[in-house]
Amino acid sequence: MITKQQWFLIESEQDYEKVTARYEEIKDAPKGSTEHKEKLLLVHLISEYENKQWDLPEVDPIELIKIRMQDFGYKSSDLAKEYGDKGTVSKVLNYKQSLSITMIRKFSELLNIPVEALVKEYELKTGNQPLTS
Repeated sequence: MITKQQWFLIESEQDYEKVTARYEEIKDAPKGSTEHKEKLLLVHLISEYENKQWDLPEVDPIELIKIRMQDFGYKSSDLAKEYGDKGTVSKVLNYKQSLSITMIRKFSELLNIPVEALVKEYELKTGNQPLTS
């Protein structure tokens, strides 16, 4: 008889390492499979734990992206490689264009930022307002 792993809330760094290791094993599981359902549960558990552990600053989504880029040593070209369009990434980082849902998903994963932090509203810069770097 095969025993299935039972998952519980992550309460320690050891639990976190165990859950993330299992996630890495099954991250490419086909949709609809038991492993895919397990992966979705693990993503939720990981997200909940990370949200409680990491105290993210109260800044708008673009500033948060810039902070995390600095944390990881990324440049806008690294984000463009992930997203696929350098011009759009530049516009977003300069508050000229809003984040798209695709960007939010990709940057959340790349920069380890909860999606909830990236969907917050923020103002775009228009007209002659100075751009941020």
